[in-house]
Amino acid sequence: MVIIMNKGAGEEEIAAVSLEVRNRGFGVHRSDGAEQTVLGIAGEVLGIDPRTFESLPGVQEVVLLTEPYKLASLGFRRKRSVIRVGEIEIGGPEVVIMAGPCTIEGEEQLYRSAESVAKAGARILRGGAFKPRTSPYSFQGPGIAGLELLRRVGDEMGMATISEVMEAGQIEPMLPFVDILQVGTRNMQNYNLLAALGKVNRPVLLKRGMSATVQEWLLAAEYIMAGGNHDVILCERGIRTFETSLRNTLDLSAVPMVQSLSHLPVIVDPSHATGRRDMVTPLARAAVAVGADGLLIEVHHDPDAARCDGPQSLRPAEFASLMGELRLIVQAVGRRVSEESAASLP
Repeated sequence: MVIIMNKGAGEEEIAAVSLEVRNRGFGVHRSDGAEQTVLGIAGEVLGIDPRTFESLPGVQEVVLLTEPYKLASLGFRRKRSVIRVGEIEIGGPEVVIMAGPCTIEGEEQLYRSAESVAKAGARILRGGAFKPRTSPYSFQGPGIAGLELLRRVGDEMGMATISEVMEAGQIEPMLPFVDILQVGTRNMQNYNLLAALGKVNRPVLLKRGMSATVQEWLLAAEYIMAGGNHDVILCERGIRTFETSLRNTLDLSAVPMVQSLSHLPVIVDPSHATGRRDMVTPLARAAVAVGADGLLIEVHHDPDAARCDGPQSLRPAEFASLMGELRLIVQAVGRRVSEESAASLP
């Protein structure tokens, strides 16, 4: 249920309605649009007569939402959300590119990869410090020491940072180093982690579970938003199907589908979708064409020597070429992408 306030409703009327909602045992989530304020009612509202709130001063109408996700729905926020990370806006006119190695291996590896993607136009540096690996014998990442390096290299390159968080206890130690906390596909339904992320003032990138429906994905976002953190970015990274020729099946139809249901920005990860380097560029082009708000791409200066996901990582020259192609595609869909740095690639 959402309460739509009149265009001229003042702060006193909004506060009075919010207090009435809380007095009845519900939580309130406020969304301020350009002209109107919408109050989302958190909690089970079956049996509550909408007229209870419609008669209050300043209320235009009360709308019962049929979707199980309330705060993530277009009914709660009719204007598309723009998630701000410093000067970067995800969900706005720019298609934001996040790029870097799958896992932070060392200073030279991260610096060289970061330098190449920054020069090509990437705005956000990715790098894993805590890696959920299928095998317990695989490289698990460098931990906090890697995040310190990520922060230092990101600052030097003028880039924001993103890295995966695997459990609630890692959140606080990561905050000084990471601008966007990433939830991987294996943790999309880790509800304790999602609830903890709802209590922090930091954008969260939520990857779709490998077997999750769109509704389950949006309900996972709802867990974060219900805790008070509305800065959620959705990431389509491929789902598990009967197809065996690729690691996953990239569901590009999920991008416009989610945009018809939710106000949250949606980006695409073409690297994890297939696990094949030769597929990354065509899928990245297609993702931008269908309306993705950004891309999350793995780039390594020497992928043949990478300790994690080398076969799906682009080389710097391949990433620069992709960025050039994206600059042509964004014009056709009314978007833009960052320009290449004047400095030449190494």
